[in-house]
Amino acid sequence: MVTRPRSGRAGRRTFGVLAASALMLPVMLSASQVPAASADPAPVPAAPAQPAQKPYMGWSSWSLESTKHPDVSPSGEAWLTEKNVVQQADILAAKFKQHGYDHVNLDAGWLGSFDQYARPVVDAAKFPHGMKYIADYVHGKGLKLGSYLAVGLDIKAYNGGNSPIFGTTACHTRDLVYPDLRQTSGWDDQSYQINFATPCAQAYIQSEADLLASWGVDFLKLDGVGPGSFRGGAQYDNTADVQAWSAALKKTGRPIEFILSWSLSHQRMDVWKPNADGWRIDTDVECYCDTLVTWNNSVKGRWNDVVQYIPDAGPGNWNNLDSLDVGSGKMDGITEAERQSYMTLWAIESAPLYLGDDLTRLDDYGVKLLTNDEVIAVDQAGVPAKPVSQTSDQQVWYARNADGSYTVALFNLGSAPAKVTADFGDFGLTGTARARDLWSHQELGPQNGSFSATLPVHGSKLLRLTPVNPTQIPAPGVVHGTASTPSSISLDWDGSGSRATGYDVFSGGRKVASTAGTSVTVNGLKPSTSYGFTVVARDRFGRGSAPSAAVSYVTPAAGGPVVYEAEAGSPGGGANVSDCTCSGGKKVGNIGGSGLLTVNNIKADKEGTYLVRLGYVDGDTSRSAVVTVNGSSFKLPVPGTNDSDWSTARTITVPVYLMAGNNQVIFGNPSESSFDVDQITV
Repeated sequence: MVTRPRSGRAGRRTFGVLAASALMLPVMLSASQVPAASADPAPVPAAPAQPAQKPYMGWSSWSLESTKHPDVSPSGEAWLTEKNVVQQADILAAKFKQHGYDHVNLDAGWLGSFDQYARPVVDAAKFPHGMKYIADYVHGKGLKLGSYLAVGLDIKAYNGGNSPIFGTTACHTRDLVYPDLRQTSGWDDQSYQINFATPCAQAYIQSEADLLASWGVDFLKLDGVGPGSFRGGAQYDNTADVQAWSAALKKTGRPIEFILSWSLSHQRMDVWKPNADGWRIDTDVECYCDTLVTWNNSVKGRWNDVVQYIPDAGPGNWNNLDSLDVGSGKMDGITEAERQSYMTLWAIESAPLYLGDDLTRLDDYGVKLLTNDEVIAVDQAGVPAKPVSQTSDQQVWYARNADGSYTVALFNLGSAPAKVTADFGDFGLTGTARARDLWSHQELGPQNGSFSATLPVHGSKLLRLTPVNPTQIPAPGVVHGTASTPSSISLDWDGSGSRATGYDVFSGGRKVASTAGTSVTVNGLKPSTSYGFTVVARDRFGRGSAPSAAVSYVTPAAGGPVVYEAEAGSPGGGANVSDCTCSGGKKVGNIGGSGLLTVNNIKADKEGTYLVRLGYVDGDTSRSAVVTVNGSSFKLPVPGTNDSDWSTARTITVPVYLMAGNNQVIFGNPSESSFDVDQITV
């Protein structure tokens, strides 16, 4: 296994700590002995509106804190200061609030020490008037204040275990953690893992939440959360922290939006969704170099990494793609075409739009991008787009809107200009549609069945397609196979909206299955036989949609499917066999660069597309392979786990065109590390 360097915070986020020891009182206090309420003002009463009904918009400090650009902190001083935050807030309110940008988020760097109750204290050198002053200032401009904490109990707050917990009579920091002082978070030297088996733990989190609320904080980012942040296992399981923070923030009475970071494991959506308003799906977008970002580090990864999270997004739950650094050509480190594609992906995914640039240094092109209200409206509509296919660098992503129109983005992610074509039938649009270019605000006229554009390197086009003659029920979109046996093929598709009450599946002009959902298994098929399928939606009156685009698959041979273990193949160029918790206890890793895995003699009785089940291991965000089948290649990104688990295998279904007889499949990736391969099942 080759691990590509995708650090969450260039090692870790460090806090300058003031002399905190003088503030730590190793005594036991009862509730009657705590300071008067004036020291901790009562939380602001809850507003009726719930947070995160739409993706939030605003500005965040981390891109400027992390960059080595010579025009940022040229003397080496800390960038995050009261003066700089006030300056950014002034510009945000004056120029961007009218477009929806209303958050001012302070990332790591505001914390100076901890008080006698192990609660955070603002760095007085950076923020001489304190956090409540900043909150009052931004609130006075109609903006909201965001803050930041790392998960767990900060090691500096532990104070030998002797600090009492605010509002309790018998709880101290020693009562919050495990006896072995195990560390947690995405950085191994920052936080102790909190033991939530003790009620002292919830009391501590509540004391922190109440403090934030008393300052007037409207947003909290909890960072370094696992499983995720490229950490896994019991020591890095922070699901209890997330549940505790969720409960504590609600109990403050203030509507505080709650975001988790970074690279959250999709496998724990059962905890993230009910307890948080959003989650980072990836590592930091910043490059930690002399610009804010670069295309390769790490803007481009989002096109693959977001896909497994798309079904989870919606009101109260948003996929966070990280800062939007597209406002300054001199600082961002990417081309104008890349800047547009960057914001296009964020918008079509309904990701929070928070600017990372220095708002005093934006150029005209950046302002034009950031204030395009048609593109912002796509983001705020809250309908995340899906890719039609990711087998090449020329990709089409789409979303079906409530008014019957379609948002369609064309991307050229390749290294040369290329033509990209959106075939309307792929996503269920029938006939002719009026096309509008949302970036240029131009009507492009009627388009019959498809739309094509030649795009520059890393370029994009963002369209709204409106059917000229809308049908009662749109056709199903992106029909694809999910599994097969010698006598069955399972299908899935994107639904046709609220008017559809059911779906009929046809093969060879004959209805072969019906379902009320958007997936079905067609049974009664013959082995080694090719079947074509279309899907038709129907409404409660029995009216049908136009048929979907057709797909065709071959069933496995009788007695199949057949398993081909990766370790029985031919690894070469540095690829090697290693142990794993997977089929046969072995896998092939170190694929990528010169490392290749070749699997020969994969047998097929009949030529055609087979639904191949691939067993793989990927503890990263989402790695890709270039898969070459009998000389023809395609790209294959797979969902990662974000928890650095390089032992446990997962499976996906991949459509692969095979010739009758023996076939050869090669896994590689000349430009970066691939996932590890466990087995192939045909």
